[in-house]
Amino acid sequence: MSKPSVISLFTGAGGLDFGFEAAGFRTAVALEMDAKCCVTLRTNRDWAVIEGDIANASTTEILRAGKLKATEVDVLIGGPPCQPFSKSGFWATGEAKRLNDPRAATLDGYLRVLAEAKPRAFLLENVEGIGFKGKDEGLQLIQSRLSSINDKEGTNYRASIAVVNAADYGVPQLRKRTIVVGSREGKDFVFPVPTHANRDEYAAKGVKPYVSAWDALHDLPASIDPSVQLKGKWANLLSSIPEGQNYLWHTERGGGQALFGWRTRFWSFMLKLAKSEPSWTIQAQPGPATGPFHWDNRRLTMREMARLQTFPDDVKIPGTLADAQRQLGNAVPSLLAEVLATEISVQLLGRKRPNRDYQLSVRTAASSPPPPSETTPIPKQYLHLLGEHEAHPGTGKGKGAQQRAIVAAE
Repeated sequence: MSKPSVISLFTGAGGLDFGFEAAGFRTAVALEMDAKCCVTLRTNRDWAVIEGDIANASTTEILRAGKLKATEVDVLIGGPPCQPFSKSGFWATGEAKRLNDPRAATLDGYLRVLAEAKPRAFLLENVEGIGFKGKDEGLQLIQSRLSSINDKEGTNYRASIAVVNAADYGVPQLRKRTIVVGSREGKDFVFPVPTHANRDEYAAKGVKPYVSAWDALHDLPASIDPSVQLKGKWANLLSSIPEGQNYLWHTERGGGQALFGWRTRFWSFMLKLAKSEPSWTIQAQPGPATGPFHWDNRRLTMREMARLQTFPDDVKIPGTLADAQRQLGNAVPSLLAEVLATEISVQLLGRKRPNRDYQLSVRTAASSPPPPSETTPIPKQYLHLLGEHEAHPGTGKGKGAQQRAIVAAE
C-alpha cells in the first residue's frame, strides 16, 4: 500500500511533517516562505519545496509541484503564523490584534487551498490563544468557511477542535496548542486520550508520568560552544536561581531575596529547566534573559532544543543558534504530530493501526537524574535591587495598559 500524501503549508522547519512521516505519510509538497527554513527542509529531506508566500502560490502550482490532483490529496496540514493570536502578545499589550493583524490573512490562505484541493482530511495547528473565550474570531472564521466550502463544493467538512498539551502525549515539553481536524466525508474525529500526566495525577489517571527534560537530554554531551553562554544585563544572575525556578525566586514570595516585584516580568524571564520535569515551551525569538535555560546556566543547543521538540535525531538546522531557536521554537513537536497523524490515518483514512510504539517516543533515562546543582550567592551587581517591590496588578492593568487608556481617553 502506498504512503498517503500530504500537502504541507507554512511548513517551517518541518515539525508537523516529521511526525506525519513517522506515522507513515509522505510530504508530497511543502510551501514555506522563510528562506532559512527552506534550507533546513532541503538539507534534511528530498520533499518538493516551494519557497514563497501562500498569497502568491496558486493551488494549481502546489498540486503540480507535488504531482497531485485535487480530491486525491490525503491530508492538508499546516500552522498559519500564530502571532495575531498569541497569549504573550496579549500579556504585553492587554489586547492581541487577532483578525485585524495582516498576518491573520494566512488563515485565509490555508482555507483557500483546502477549498480548491479538497483533501480527504486536514489538520490545522495554532496557538492556544486562537480559542480564548470571547476572542475566538479565528475559530469562528474556520467554521464559517468550512460551511461555505461544503455548500459550494458538495463536501462535508466538519471541524473537531481541541487544545492539547504536548506533554500529555509523551513530549518532554509543556506546550499547549489548538488543533483543528476535519474529514471531507464528515467523519467524526476523536482526539487521542492522554497517555501521560504530571507527578501528582498520573497514578490516579492510570497513565505514565510526564517525560522529563533529563530523559530527553541525559545522553547528550555537555556543550562548550561559546554561542550558548549567556549575555546581557542579567546573565550573571541565573546561577543564583534554582533549577525549575524563574525570577519569581527573587521576589518577596519566593525563596531567594526580593530583587523584583511579584509577576512584574514574563514567566520565562530567567526561567531554568528542572531535570525531573518536562521543559517549558521553547521560545522562538527569546530576549537575552528569556528561558527556558539549561540547568548548567546556559542556553540550549540546537540538538537539545530539537530533542525537547522530539525532532528525529538525524535532522539538522543549518545556520546560527538564533536560526535554530527561531525555527524550532515555531515548530510543532514531532511526536505530538505523529500521535495525531496516526489517529487521522486510522479514523479518517481507514488505514490499519500500526502494531508498534510511536517512532519518535523519547527513550527514558535508565537512572534518576543527578541532584540539582547548588546555587550561587547573588552577584554584587544586583544587590542594589534589594528592597520592597509592588506586585503586578493583573493582566491589562499594568503601566503600559494604563498609559494606553490615558491616551485613548484624550
